[in-house]
Amino acid sequence: MFKHILVPVDGSQTSMLAVSKAAGLAKTFGSAVTAVYVIDPYPFTGVGADFAYGQAQYISAATAEAKTALESTQKAMKEAGVEVTTLVGEGHAVHDGILRALESTGADLIVMGSHGRRGLEKLVLGSVTQRVLGVVHIPVLVVRD
Repeated sequence: MFKHILVPVDGSQTSMLAVSKAAGLAKTFGSAVTAVYVIDPYPFTGVGADFAYGQAQYISAATAEAKTALESTQKAMKEAGVEVTTLVGEGHAVHDGILRALESTGADLIVMGSHGRRGLEKLVLGSVTQRVLGVVHIPVLVVRD
């Protein structure tokens, strides 16, 4: 039914629940799985030149965080008996990076976690899941903790 599953991860418990759900689906359908961690390569754009010195440190820390999250994902998938391809995507907004990964992989299902933010927290922080749901034309399985 699903040939390729895309799993956006961020290292959180909620994204690891999505990894578990994706592993189960992949075993059931014999699907390929790609896990993506999205980094904003220019988080200080528009803030001013004073923050430019921190760019290298930010990229280093973000890359290390991505590596940790993707290694956890690989471990969980391996324990479930599922092969996974991992990639680090880029996007000024996380949902943009997820869309790029979707286009490059040709996935036909996205399995992603949602932190379930509500009210002011959702308004201020936004919802990556909601933005993805608003622009993709394939099924999205939303996993909550």
